[in-house]
Parts: sequence; C-alpha cells; structure tokens
Amino acid sequence: MNTNDEQFMQRALELARQAEAAGEVPVGAVIVKGGEIVGEGFNQPIRLHDPSAHAEMLALRAAAQRLENYRLSGCVLYVTLEPCAMCMGAMVHARISRLVYATADPRTGSAGSIMDLARHPALNHQLDVTSGILETECAEQLRAFFRSRR
Repeated sequence: MNTNDEQFMQRALELARQAEAAGEVPVGAVIVKGGEIVGEGFNQPIRLHDPSAHAEMLALRAAAQRLENYRLSGCVLYVTLEPCAMCMGAMVHARISRLVYATADPRTGSAGSIMDLARHPALNHQLDVTSGILETECAEQLRAFFRSRR
C-alpha cells in the first residue's frame, strides 16, 4: 500500500457520492500521476445514455485529454468498486501501471473476482493491483444504495 492510497480513495468515494446523488450506482474513480490527480469520473450511464460511462472510463478519458496521450503509463487508477471487463480492458490498453480498488465485485469483477484481466498472461500489459483500501466504507455505500432501491 502506498501512503497516499487512502487519500486518493477518499476522493474516489466523494465522487461515488456524486453518482449516488444523481441516481447512479455509487462508483467513483480517480487517476493519479506523480502524486497529482489527472482524471476523475463517477458512474453516469443513465444520465449520459451511455453504457460505457462507468467511473473508470470517464476518468480514463479525462486523464488522456489532460495528458494529451492515450497511453497512461505511470498512472494509478483508484476506484471504489472492482472494475468490470470493459473497464479492465480499457486500463490494459491505456497501460495503467497500477489499479487500487476498494471492494470486490463478485458479479462482474475482472481484477480477480470472476476473472483477472489485470494480470492475464496472454495480454500485452499487466497491472499491479491493490485491493481493500477503504473497503468497509465503499462496500457499505453500495449496500445502502441497493437496499434503498428494493
């Protein structure tokens, strides 16, 4: 664990609250390079009418624009929920160096839960993965959101 992991995950949690306030599944993501946030996003597929508007995808787009490069080598992506296959695929293509996620997703998690695209030996890039940073807070936020929907 990096000493800044909790700080950046806290920001991702704040972004997840923005998603929740908008009626979206509360997931937030932050991309950091050299200790500086270069991209952020929160789930917005409903609002944007876009199935790819996951927090990670929006953060990747923002970081690529800011850095003026589709390759995000040396960047760390922080996200409150383990990424799905779509988001993991984009991270591999972007060459994200490290993924830090808070809580596992036993239904679609693609960084170890149902598959591991982050470290798949057949892919041309693998990511270092750290999990469990602010896990309790992020998992409770998701549980409360889905409880309120039932």
